[in-house]
Amino acid sequence: MASGIGPMTVRVSKSQVSFRRRRGFAYLWRPGMYVRSMVPVVLSLALPHEIGSPRFKETAHPAPGIWMHHLELLDSSQLDGEVEQWMRQAYEDAG
Repeated sequence: MASGIGPMTVRVSKSQVSFRRRRGFAYLWRPGMYVRSMVPVVLSLALPHEIGSPRFKETAHPAPGIWMHHLELLDSSQLDGEVEQWMRQAYEDAG
Protein backbone atom coordinates (compact mmCIF):
# COMPACT_ATOMS: atom_id res chain seq x y z
CA MET A 1 0.00 0.00 0.00
CA ALA A 2 2.75 2.45 0.93
CA SER A 3 4.73 1.87 -2.26
CA GLY A 4 1.80 3.03 -4.39
CA ILE A 5 1.52 6.43 -2.70
CA GLY A 6 4.66 8.10 -4.02
CA PRO A 7 8.42 8.45 -3.54
CA MET A 8 9.64 7.85 -0.02
CA THR A 9 12.45 6.43 2.05
CA VAL A 10 11.98 3.21 3.99
CA ARG A 11 14.09 2.67 7.08
CA VAL A 12 14.26 -0.69 8.79
CA SER A 13 15.48 -1.08 12.37
CA LYS A 14 15.23 -3.81 14.98
CA SER A 15 12.04 -2.34 16.36
CA GLN A 16 10.20 -0.87 13.38
CA VAL A 17 9.89 -0.07 9.71
CA SER A 18 9.41 3.63 9.03
CA PHE A 19 8.12 5.29 5.88
CA ARG A 20 9.47 8.82 5.40
CA ARG A 21 9.37 11.86 3.20
CA ARG A 22 10.84 14.97 4.79
CA ARG A 23 9.72 13.37 8.06
CA GLY A 24 8.16 10.06 9.04
CA PHE A 25 4.50 9.52 8.27
CA ALA A 26 3.88 5.79 8.86
CA TYR A 27 5.47 3.18 11.08
CA LEU A 28 5.03 -0.59 11.38
CA TRP A 29 6.06 -2.20 14.66
CA ARG A 30 5.47 -5.40 16.61
CA PRO A 31 3.87 -4.71 19.99
CA GLY A 32 4.93 -8.13 21.30
CA MET A 33 8.50 -6.83 21.48
CA TYR A 34 7.45 -4.36 24.19
CA VAL A 35 4.34 -5.71 25.94
CA ARG A 36 2.41 -8.95 26.09
CA SER A 37 0.25 -8.87 22.96
CA MET A 38 -1.38 -11.23 20.49
CA VAL A 39 -1.43 -8.49 17.82
CA PRO A 40 1.17 -9.25 15.12
CA VAL A 41 1.74 -5.65 13.95
CA VAL A 42 0.64 -2.06 14.61
CA LEU A 43 0.49 0.62 11.93
CA SER A 44 1.08 4.08 13.39
CA LEU A 45 0.19 7.09 11.26
CA ALA A 46 1.37 10.67 11.95
CA LEU A 47 -1.45 13.05 11.03
CA PRO A 48 -1.89 16.80 11.56
CA HIS A 49 -5.18 16.34 13.42
CA GLU A 50 -7.03 13.71 15.39
CA ILE A 51 -9.27 11.28 13.51
CA GLY A 52 -12.10 9.99 15.67
CA SER A 53 -12.37 6.51 14.20
CA PRO A 54 -13.09 3.56 16.50
CA ARG A 55 -10.65 1.54 14.38
CA PHE A 56 -7.70 3.12 16.17
CA LYS A 57 -6.58 1.36 19.32
CA GLU A 58 -5.04 4.56 20.64
CA THR A 59 -4.36 8.12 19.55
CA ALA A 60 -1.57 10.19 21.09
CA HIS A 61 -0.64 13.87 20.73
CA PRO A 62 3.16 13.85 21.20
CA ALA A 63 3.87 17.30 19.73
CA PRO A 64 2.03 20.34 18.38
CA GLY A 65 0.57 19.53 14.99
CA ILE A 66 1.17 15.77 15.26
CA TRP A 67 -1.36 13.14 16.26
CA MET A 68 -0.15 9.53 16.23
CA HIS A 69 -2.92 7.07 15.40
CA HIS A 70 -2.25 3.41 16.26
CA LEU A 71 -4.10 0.76 14.27
CA GLU A 72 -3.76 -2.89 15.31
CA LEU A 73 -3.49 -5.15 12.27
CA LEU A 74 -4.48 -8.77 12.66
CA ASP A 75 -4.23 -9.49 8.92
CA SER A 76 -3.77 -7.68 5.62
CA SER A 77 -7.54 -7.54 4.93
CA GLN A 78 -7.66 -4.58 7.32
CA LEU A 79 -5.59 -2.51 4.85
CA ASP A 80 -8.64 -1.15 3.04
CA GLY A 81 -9.50 2.10 1.26
CA GLU A 82 -10.05 3.97 4.51
CA VAL A 83 -6.55 3.09 5.76
CA GLU A 84 -5.09 4.03 2.37
CA GLN A 85 -6.82 7.43 2.58
CA TRP A 86 -5.33 8.05 6.05
CA MET A 87 -1.89 6.96 4.83
CA ARG A 88 -2.09 9.28 1.82
CA GLN A 89 -3.05 12.15 4.11
CA ALA A 90 -0.08 11.40 6.40
CA TYR A 91 2.20 11.16 3.34
CA GLU A 92 1.08 14.55 2.01
CA ASP A 93 1.57 16.21 5.39
CA ALA A 94 5.09 14.76 5.75
CA GLY A 95 6.31 16.36 2.53
